[in-house]
Amino acid sequence: MSGRYYDELKVGERILHGRARTVSAADNLLFCGLTQNTQPLHWDEGFARQSGFEGVLVNGIYTLGLVVGISVPDLTEGTIVANLGYQNVRHPAPVYAGDTLSVETAVLDMRPSQSQPDRGVVQLRHTGRNQHGKAVIEVERSVLFLMRPKESDAS
Repeated sequence: MSGRYYDELKVGERILHGRARTVSAADNLLFCGLTQNTQPLHWDEGFARQSGFEGVLVNGIYTLGLVVGISVPDLTEGTIVANLGYQNVRHPAPVYAGDTLSVETAVLDMRPSQSQPDRGVVQLRHTGRNQHGKAVIEVERSVLFLMRPKESDAS
């Protein structure tokens, strides 16, 4: 388990995640097929260009999932109970096949759970950037984290 516990996080902390991922056209087409998204901006090059884009746009929900997924090993792997919600999702720039996304997470707020003393709620902001450093997605996420087990709990 490589995630972080509630008590290992601090408000104001920024985490630059070590992994990045290059998005392929196949990733986008597969995701659109699996989710039954028939928006031609995501699969029709001519339509996308006539709409003013450089090419086919990568599906924004795929981008959201990828950005959260990239954060998992460094942040939440094995240390969360649940995602409580996603807020303020923004796509300030498009993502195209061939773009390589990296992610930074900021810890915005924290509070211990009132009903479960071994847990705490953390508000995060994930920012995904392309290979040029341009922000392509921003999302706030509320997560219920586990607290580090006490020594007596671990034995």
